[in-house]
Amino acid sequence: MTRRNRWASFVPAGYSGSLAVLIAGPLLGPGYLLLRDAVSTPRSYMTDSALGLGDAAPRAVPQDAMLATLSPIVDGGLIVKTILLVALWAAGYGAAVLARELLRVSTGPQLVAVTVALWNPYVAERVLQGHWSLLTGYAALPWTALAAYRIRIRGRWVSGSDAGARGGAVGAWGALAGCFAAAGLTPTGALLAGGTAMVLVGRRSVLGTLVLLSAVSAPWLAAAALSGAGTASSDPAGIAAFAARAEPALGTLGSLAGLGGIWNADSVPASRTTPLALIATALLLIIVVIGIRTTAGIKTSTNGHAAAQSTPPTSTARVDESDTGTATTPSKHPEVGKITVATSGDKAARAGDRIDRESLRVRRRLLILAAFAVVLPALGATSWGMSGMEWLVAHVPGAGLLRDTQKYVALAMPAYALCAAAGCRAVAMRFAANSAATKKPARSPGMASTAMVFIALLVLPLFDMAWGIGGALKPVHYPVGWQRVAERIDGPGDVAVLPGGMFRKFPYSGKVAVLDPAPRMLPRDVLQTGELPVRGRTVAGEGARAREVETALLHGDSARRLAQLGVGWVLVERTTPGPLGASKTTLAQLDSVYTDAQLALYRVPDTTDKGAHSAYRTIAYVAHILWAGLLVGGLLLAVILRPPRENR
Repeated sequence: MTRRNRWASFVPAGYSGSLAVLIAGPLLGPGYLLLRDAVSTPRSYMTDSALGLGDAAPRAVPQDAMLATLSPIVDGGLIVKTILLVALWAAGYGAAVLARELLRVSTGPQLVAVTVALWNPYVAERVLQGHWSLLTGYAALPWTALAAYRIRIRGRWVSGSDAGARGGAVGAWGALAGCFAAAGLTPTGALLAGGTAMVLVGRRSVLGTLVLLSAVSAPWLAAAALSGAGTASSDPAGIAAFAARAEPALGTLGSLAGLGGIWNADSVPASRTTPLALIATALLLIIVVIGIRTTAGIKTSTNGHAAAQSTPPTSTARVDESDTGTATTPSKHPEVGKITVATSGDKAARAGDRIDRESLRVRRRLLILAAFAVVLPALGATSWGMSGMEWLVAHVPGAGLLRDTQKYVALAMPAYALCAAAGCRAVAMRFAANSAATKKPARSPGMASTAMVFIALLVLPLFDMAWGIGGALKPVHYPVGWQRVAERIDGPGDVAVLPGGMFRKFPYSGKVAVLDPAPRMLPRDVLQTGELPVRGRTVAGEGARAREVETALLHGDSARRLAQLGVGWVLVERTTPGPLGASKTTLAQLDSVYTDAQLALYRVPDTTDKGAHSAYRTIAYVAHILWAGLLVGGLLLAVILRPPRENR
């Protein structure tokens, strides 16, 4: 590898990091992420809820247990901000590496792939909704596709007697395990990465992939089975509430095709409420469409009709990045040398051809996956689609994971990034070919110039993604009372919280409602009903005991009743609106432990602890250890046994 190309290989990584900082830059300052569903706190605790053994469905498993483990060592807010920034960086850089390996494109198109992966409505909307851990699943998708591709070519074509080849196969499986574990911070992320891998790895590796996915998903699978919350049916009202939403002048299908359409109209950049949404979507789809034929391995013959691609992507001439517009020599796929160590002559040539075919199969499957990822959520937003989904969540345990269908549009991102990179290269090569054909002395636009134009077309219509999505992403500072309350909760029993409901509007949290930080701030389980106010309706949750406790408080029931329900503490959050009912009657019967202008803590006498059985906690711990081992071990194997870089 020349010195120039060695440095050029770092450009996509640096560019991805720059975009990540540009998007989430305000979080680099002191404070904590507290925005809608995102709650970071200085310290979390290993409660039953953190292990997924509470009343609610284990939607934040193993995320919460990880934070509870690490936050006594490193500030929890710093952990969350770091994960978000790394996830954004990994999403962009992963798209670049995927384009480099599957399409053999140079640096310019790789930067276009980075831009498509990061600078899009999906990322903006999920950041604004506070889904930082979902974005780790999003970031894992291009890496998952890459690992699945390497499993295909190494698992099928390597010589079983070659130690280097076997090591490469182990490294590919390790990478897949690491991707699954990183994506599996939440159940939805695990489904995204698992679905991608199952489509790509090929029939011979499906069983191994399924076993690996099940092992990585052990924390939330075990929690769902042990607690029973995850196996209960979900409220059918959640289907209409969380259905994909049409954005201005786009309709539902157009919004989803443009990687937008989140159910919450408030969790969108301001530009997505204007005609810029139509312009941004049109430009994105044009850029993607330009590269579809190349990505699918189809070229236009001399008579203008489609023909099968005769030149594989591994031997496609590349346009030089120096803006000269001239073609360079074909590039050799890095896997050819890795796989053909034990081959020679015709065998080596056949191995190279097989790698080309596997690359083409992976790209075509990614395109099909992208089509389904756009069309199915659009169908789910129709009246008959919602009826079918309502039946599903009412009768199939765990199907509530599917109610926010727009989440799964993330599956289109790898294909979109590949198409954009291929389109950039195709346009640059077309200009170069036309210039050579006409023998004009003027220089044609080179690869770098074409890439800059593509990037500008993607970024400018969504300009308000910069610096915290228009300034909406800001760190907050908690009052010191939270720490003092946590220190005083030193006895048995769960915590009930007033006012009723799960969402809060504190003076320090901004204008939008945020999830109550109490469950992640306090050392005992905080009872939450799971009820979600969405689009003017309330979607019921799984927290039956929490609902019973909240009703008792709002009706002014006795302290004895709270104790029977396993409540040992009542926390009143004084600076947020919400129903209090006749709770003063109940509070007057309790022991006041702490009071300030923000918070008031009461102790319930003679409570009965209703914590999870110790055996359940042991099983949950083992499942989380398995997940952590696969995360760390898989990533280490992927790094140690990574394939050598291509010599250019």
